[in-house]
Amino acid sequence: MKVLKKILRVALAGNPNVGKTSILNHLAGTTLKVGNWPGVTVEKREGKATYKDYTLILVDLPGIYTLEPVSEDELIAYRFLTEESPDVIVNVIETPNMERDLLLTAELLELGLPMVIVLNMMDEAQKLGIEIDTQKLEELLGIKVVKTNGRIGLGVKEILSAVIETYEKGIKPKEVKYSEEMEKILDALREEASESKHQLIKKLLSYREHAQKLERFYGKPVYDILRDDRFAFVHGLYNEVVKRKAITSMDITSLLDKFLLHPYLGMTIFLLVMFALFKVSFDFSKPFMDWLDGFLNGFVSPFVRIELEKLGVENWVVRFISEALIGGVGFVLTFTPLIATIYLLLSFLEFTGYLPRIAFLMDRFMHRLGLHGKSLIPLLLGFGCNVPAIVATRTMESRRDKLLVIAMIPFMSCPARLVVFSFFAITFFSHPVLVIFSLYLLGILVAFFTAILLKKVAFKGGLDHFVMELPPYRLPTLRLLLRIVWVYLKDFLYRAGTLIFAVSVLIWLSLNLPPGVKTTQESLAGRFGKLITPIFEPIGITDWRISTSLIPAFLAREIVLSSMATIYSVEKEETKDFLPLEEVKKQAYALKDAAEEAFSSLINPLPKTFEVSEEHNTLRAAISKSMSGASALSFMIFILIYTSCLGTVAVMWREAGRGFALGFLIYSFVMAWIVSFLVYRIGSLI
Repeated sequence: MKVLKKILRVALAGNPNVGKTSILNHLAGTTLKVGNWPGVTVEKREGKATYKDYTLILVDLPGIYTLEPVSEDELIAYRFLTEESPDVIVNVIETPNMERDLLLTAELLELGLPMVIVLNMMDEAQKLGIEIDTQKLEELLGIKVVKTNGRIGLGVKEILSAVIETYEKGIKPKEVKYSEEMEKILDALREEASESKHQLIKKLLSYREHAQKLERFYGKPVYDILRDDRFAFVHGLYNEVVKRKAITSMDITSLLDKFLLHPYLGMTIFLLVMFALFKVSFDFSKPFMDWLDGFLNGFVSPFVRIELEKLGVENWVVRFISEALIGGVGFVLTFTPLIATIYLLLSFLEFTGYLPRIAFLMDRFMHRLGLHGKSLIPLLLGFGCNVPAIVATRTMESRRDKLLVIAMIPFMSCPARLVVFSFFAITFFSHPVLVIFSLYLLGILVAFFTAILLKKVAFKGGLDHFVMELPPYRLPTLRLLLRIVWVYLKDFLYRAGTLIFAVSVLIWLSLNLPPGVKTTQESLAGRFGKLITPIFEPIGITDWRISTSLIPAFLAREIVLSSMATIYSVEKEETKDFLPLEEVKKQAYALKDAAEEAFSSLINPLPKTFEVSEEHNTLRAAISKSMSGASALSFMIFILIYTSCLGTVAVMWREAGRGFALGFLIYSFVMAWIVSFLVYRIGSLI
């Protein structure tokens, strides 16, 4: 008979950058998953661990400095701890900054819930000459204390043993004692013996009569009295259990910060790091993305088609399975190398401690735009691909900032747009480089206009200021980084990937229904393209073939050209014999070539992302007959501003919510139409 394991809910609480994520990764392993807390955009990490007869649900609370519910992060943590009542709290402390972290510990102790303290980064504390008397700390607080090095997982498994012992023995912390006058008032408010210090303090803050007694005695506001009492408790506790040896040499963190946070040298290093991040992410992943696309559409799809035909399956069903279903899966999977590479590099920068320093370095500049320093990184990534750029906003603490940046990212012109811009700019203009550069600038201007508009309409009020944490530099393990990458990749495939797949299938159906359709003109997409052409006529797009090409192009902007080639009937697909064994060899060689190209790109100093090949010459001739220079420019601007990318919309839906994504889709369409209309009318007059 199978014995059911008892389920325990364990909350991991602590300040930002104390190593909770590393510890959770070591404990949860492959069970770790990410998402958003219900109703908000703040990231939620959760995992499972088994120990003895227990299954532990590990919930990583947002990194906070206090339980006073002012920010969204604090409100989430406060509600979880007070309303969800976890079985055990694991309070993770960054040992080198223990006195600072103990301020949150004091508030957690006030809750009176079973708790375990984890002293993380003990190796760094020892290098700084810090020694902790854990036995005395356990005696003073009445709870279990565990020493760990979360970076390599040393001591992490002992947390499980401490949690189970705490739960089974019902170990609760000793009641925190504050100043004599404070304790008198709190005792007077106690109605039941089981009331926690936290509940008594809530009463004190709500009963003005008792609060005023304290204020008259101390001559200052009750909040200041409470803060001073907590600090006095923490200061005394710290001095009881911590001993420091004299350190004469400068630690590596201070040394590196002299260069990396320098106003001029630091900015230069930052630009080089961002260039390297951008180049490696996109140059390294692109060969694998191309191979995945070719493998699924050039090998798996025709192989499935042949096998189904052998079984006598109807042709339309064969095409649906081989093209729509497999093609949809292929379109989702092509994002995975890019997402994986970019998150590997971002996680490395975050865990080494450099990512917070980028935010610190750029904070003053970004404040002028009404944003925090962390906003810059996702915006820069947007020039490479909007999808991972939006995913990267998860590193931002403020919901306001996150939504503002998400609304700006789609206007950062990516290489997919560049393919379209290059085609039209070379076809219609004598100075194509100037036209393309102007489009990039226009996208940036529209992005900042959107942010200003949102701040005026939806996000009124000033910028939320907070102290940015600058953790010490440390090297993460490759195992930890790969686990983080897998968690985000899995989350993308499960959530955004399903939406991308579903819509890609719908688009295929629109191009191939009703059954037996021979040309795009006869399909639902063609009919719909003709129906919406009057909407585009004022912006210079009068040919139904151009407007129809926007429908399949919603999968990805670069599909505009192949869609036009199909609709204009200037490119015919060549049929050839499919030999499975030969194709397997071909795909194996293609994967080898992709790997060689990816790794060789790491030593090539110039990025290949923006390299544009000259092709579609026959299509150029056909397009030039149905569009003028003014209408071509209008079309490019429409592609620039309208969020015509399924991957971007799906990830926006995932990160910001359905309402925000659909609202932004409408906004970007209207904005694109208005700007295109103005440019077309002015261009026609010139």
